[in-house]
Amino acid sequence: MKDKGYRVKEYHCRVKRYCQTMNLKNNPDLIAMYRRCHSQAKAWPEIREGIRSVGILEMEIYIEGAKLFMIVETPLDFDWKTAMDKLSHLPRQAEWENYVSRFQECVAESTSAEKWKLMERMFYLYE
Repeated sequence: MKDKGYRVKEYHCRVKRYCQTMNLKNNPDLIAMYRRCHSQAKAWPEIREGIRSVGILEMEIYIEGAKLFMIVETPLDFDWKTAMDKLSHLPRQAEWENYVSRFQECVAESTSAEKWKLMERMFYLYE
């Protein structure tokens, strides 16, 4: 995919970007299963719908070995804590978090907001 480029969404407004990280269990079979359950064919539609319903415009997850990096784009008025609380109470979200926790370095009962660690931007190519 990286050789062909990535589709980038364009918005008609300014957006906020959140970057997060998480580790998977360092097991090639589990990592392969984690990749599969996030594929377009296997990802649960209720989870994608829930992500959009809390105001998230776009979400991407990148992987290197057992390390995950997520980029989340939202409108400027998006409140992270409120949205993550709402997300955690949506139908099937707890079931999804429990399902994917077997691949992740986390406590099984953790919410998405508890598993993923928000990162601070420390550099960009200044204009």
